[in-house]
Amino acid sequence: MNCSSLLFTRAMSASEARTPLNNGLSIPLLGLGTFVEGHAVRHFNFAIPISAQSQSEQIKTAVEMALDAGYRHVDTAYLYFNEKVVGMAVRSRLERGDFTRKEIFITSKLWNTFHDPADVRATCLESLSNLGLSYLDLYLMHTPMGFQNIPGEVFPHKDNMILASNVDFIDTWKAMEKLVDEGLVKSIGVSNFNRSQVERLLSVARIKPVVNQVELHPYLAQQEMVKYCQSNGVVVTAHTPLGSPQPNVKEEILREPVIISIAEKNGKTAAQIILRYQVQRNIVVIPKSMNASRIVQNSQMQHPSLLSIFRITFPINRHRYENPQLQKKKKNREKMLCLTFTIILSLNSRHFNSIFLFYSLGYSYNFKI
Repeated sequence: MNCSSLLFTRAMSASEARTPLNNGLSIPLLGLGTFVEGHAVRHFNFAIPISAQSQSEQIKTAVEMALDAGYRHVDTAYLYFNEKVVGMAVRSRLERGDFTRKEIFITSKLWNTFHDPADVRATCLESLSNLGLSYLDLYLMHTPMGFQNIPGEVFPHKDNMILASNVDFIDTWKAMEKLVDEGLVKSIGVSNFNRSQVERLLSVARIKPVVNQVELHPYLAQQEMVKYCQSNGVVVTAHTPLGSPQPNVKEEILREPVIISIAEKNGKTAAQIILRYQVQRNIVVIPKSMNASRIVQNSQMQHPSLLSIFRITFPINRHRYENPQLQKKKKNREKMLCLTFTIILSLNSRHFNSIFLFYSLGYSYNFKI
C-alpha cells in the first residue's frame, strides 16, 4: 500500500479523509452503510416483526445522525428499499446548509434483475428519483450475476431455483459506462466481484471500475483480492468491516483478544481499531449502525498511536465461519458446498463464480434457494 496516496492527515477527522479514484475524483474513506436486514427482507415476502414504517424512520434518523457527526459518504442500493428515506435525510441537511452537494458522496447499486442493458438507464433514473438527486457519485453493479427481470420480484425463482438471466456482466457494464457519459453518475464500479471477474472487466472496460465493494473484515481478509485491486487502481470498499451478516460473527470479532488488547492500550473501542486498520490500508469502510453513540464512535478512529496497528498480522487465525456457535452448521454447510460444486461444474467459469457467489449471499440472509 502506498500510504502517501491517502488524502489523510493527523489534523483530519476520519470522516474527512479521502482516497483518490482512478478517474481523478476521490471517495471518503468512511461512510455509513444503510443495509438493514429486516427492512430489506420485508420486501422479499418474508414475515418480520418490525413495522416497515418504524424501520424507515430508524434508517432516516441514522443517516441524519451520521451527517450531523461529520460523515460525508452514504451507501445505499436499490435492493435495500431505503433510497427514499436516505434521500430525505440527505436533502434535509442540504437544505439546512450543512454542506453542498459536491461535499456529499452518495453510492447506490444496480440490482441483478436489471442487468439487461435496456434496463440499466431506467433503473438508475429510478434510484435518482428515489433519492431526489440529479446524479450519483458512485453507481455499482451489485453482483456479477444477472437475474431474469420479472416485475415485482427481486429474487425471481421457480421450483426453488433462482431464474438467472443470460446477460453477460460485460454488456451490463457497457450500459453503465453510458451513464457516466450522460452525467447521471460520476463514477461506476462493482460489488461482490472476485479477482477473475475484476480482471476480465478491466481487460475490456472503456471506463475502468473505480471500486470493488466486498465483504472484508478480520475473519475474511481477502488479501489477494485487495492486493490485486489496489495494484490495478481499483479502490476496495469493505461493506461489512465489523463482521459478516452470519449469526454471531460480528460479536466474535469484537471480542477477539488481539483486538481487545490494542483497543485497551489506545483507549479505543474494538470497532474503532478494526475500522482504523482498514482505513490505514487505504480501504474504504462503510459500517452500518442505527445507534447514535456508535455512529459517532466509528468516526473517531483517528489517533496517532493507532499507527502501531500495522505491526499486527491480520487475518486473525480464524475463518469467517469458525466461531464456536457455528461449528455444527459449518459441517453441514461444507457438505452442501460440495454438492453445489458438483452440480455446477459443467457451467463455464463466469456462471460458476456468479452462482457460487449467490449461494453465499443466499446463506447469509437465510434465503431458501
